[in-house]
Amino acid sequence: MSGTRGCDTPGTLVHHALIYDTDEQFLSSALPFCLEGVEREEAVLAVTTPANTALLHEALGVAAGRVEFARPDDWYRTPGLTLAAYHHYMEERSAAHPRIRILGEPVWDGRDEVENDEWTRYEAAANKAFADHRAWIVCPYDTRALSVSVVADARRTHPALMHDGSALASPNYIPPDTSPGTWEGTPEPPPPGVRTARMEFGSDLSAARGFAAAHAIEFGLSPEGVDRLVFAVNEVASNALAHGDGERFLTLWLDGGRVVCDVTDTGGTSPAWYSGYLPPTAERPGGHGMWVVRQLCDLVEIHSLGPGTLVRLRLDLGQPL
Repeated sequence: MSGTRGCDTPGTLVHHALIYDTDEQFLSSALPFCLEGVEREEAVLAVTTPANTALLHEALGVAAGRVEFARPDDWYRTPGLTLAAYHHYMEERSAAHPRIRILGEPVWDGRDEVENDEWTRYEAAANKAFADHRAWIVCPYDTRALSVSVVADARRTHPALMHDGSALASPNYIPPDTSPGTWEGTPEPPPPGVRTARMEFGSDLSAARGFAAAHAIEFGLSPEGVDRLVFAVNEVASNALAHGDGERFLTLWLDGGRVVCDVTDTGGTSPAWYSGYLPPTAERPGGHGMWVVRQLCDLVEIHSLGPGTLVRLRLDLGQPL
């Protein structure tokens, strides 16, 4: 398979976008990708649509029994949970296999703009999170079903583009560690007329936790969601106390079907926008708290205010993770 050239460096991530508009284009890359993984006794996971799963099953023949298949809706629930699931999969399979191959097709249908933005950042963060893994990830993007902007973002978040089994460097790729502001975006304030709850907090985090819980309940967040929000607020507020300067605030409001909570400090330096997307390791012990926060919240955004930091937490009403 010509696309494997340059993809065999041990201990490094290969991350490609497969942009296709026909079933034949999908199979021309996905099939040899999976078959070669089977032949090399690598772990192969295909997380793709039911239609594409059927195509692959038929084309793979008996080799399909050596490929793990999963539904995208089960994997792509929230960015934090998805990245953690892939990390867990890689950790489990790495001892028994020389490399991990993942055909991972993100779910974009039904997402709003806020979700699309964070899922795009997830794709960008994967380049950092799995940089040292023996993994090859190919992310299919079906132009028949996706917006022009989602496909354009795929070219920015993937270092290379796959076509007919071969890969070429993406001229639009932007690394996750690029200049500040590229991936963070600009946090929009609460919409005009929306009722907000705001408090300044200090070292007594019990007051911050109680404030967040009371207003989340008032906004209609489920009991389980309130517990998750309180834990997340405690962690992010602790970070603001430890690393931020100046004033520190909590601001909550209801945005459609989500409770939004901003934790803001007005001074100090900001963490990287992908904080919490990098799995904690012995070599990288920091960031465990934000890693957990991303598991607990549906969406998490980190914005540099220069100086200061705004961490925005979003939880869906009554929707358990």
